[in-house]
Amino acid sequence: MDKLKIALQYLLPKHLLSRAVGKLAAAEAGKLTTVAIRWFIKHYGINMAEAQQPEAEDYRSFNAFFTRALKSGVRPLCEDPQQLAHPVDGTVSQCGAIVDGRIIQAKGHDYSALALLGGKQDVADRFYDGDFATIYLAPKDYHRIHMPFDGVLSKMIYVPGELFSVNPLTARNVPGLFARNERVVAIFETAIGPMAMVLVGATIVASIETVWAGTVTPPTGKKVFVWDYDVQGDEAIKLAKGQEMGRFKLGSTVVLLFAKDALAAFADGVAPEAVTRMGAPFANITDLTEI
Repeated sequence: MDKLKIALQYLLPKHLLSRAVGKLAAAEAGKLTTVAIRWFIKHYGINMAEAQQPEAEDYRSFNAFFTRALKSGVRPLCEDPQQLAHPVDGTVSQCGAIVDGRIIQAKGHDYSALALLGGKQDVADRFYDGDFATIYLAPKDYHRIHMPFDGVLSKMIYVPGELFSVNPLTARNVPGLFARNERVVAIFETAIGPMAMVLVGATIVASIETVWAGTVTPPTGKKVFVWDYDVQGDEAIKLAKGQEMGRFKLGSTVVLLFAKDALAAFADGVAPEAVTRMGAPFANITDLTEI
């Protein structure tokens, strides 16, 4: 059955399917929207008591529900300046060292940081022998993405690609999954060096948004788009630890990259299959006085 599921993903018109689902998710269909949201809440066991708007009727579209805000205080932010915070609710897929420019995807599978970052060698070089973490967001999870650490945006890269599912089954069976799928790469300058936040698209993910650019939807094609940002002027985009930086409309994956020696260690319990909660301790950083 697993082999059939994977084979179907190669055969399905994933982009066409995703665009169709995206239109349905954006539709304001009144009672039909409410019924769909109620089914989703029940099917996935979503805790709506955490949401700012806890009732299905509160949402005019499925997208509004899926990107729902949480009540203040339900995700406390770790305030220790020597610790990074988890950027999302989800599950750790893999984490560890980037070895010779390669990132572990799953047992028996790895891929290059260069491919993940859109083939930009100058960007990939900044993370050589650094550390990475991959976090999978399931349909039930909170789908806003937050900053692990204070940062200033220096570059955004849009990389066109496939739209395979990014669930654990697919990660174990599709080579180079995260470097094959459509993705948005955000590079931030931080006190511990560069930090990449890679927002990976997936089947039926209607869109990827960032707080500075809105929905990122360059023209259809194979061209990689790059935007460079001023990091020192009055218009520099500065985001604080815990601040929202983007969101997924339907579930996906975030891959985080850090420079060599930026992290002292991942926080206790951060390991494959560990559940993450936005704001909780994610990693301990190298002493800032040593950088």
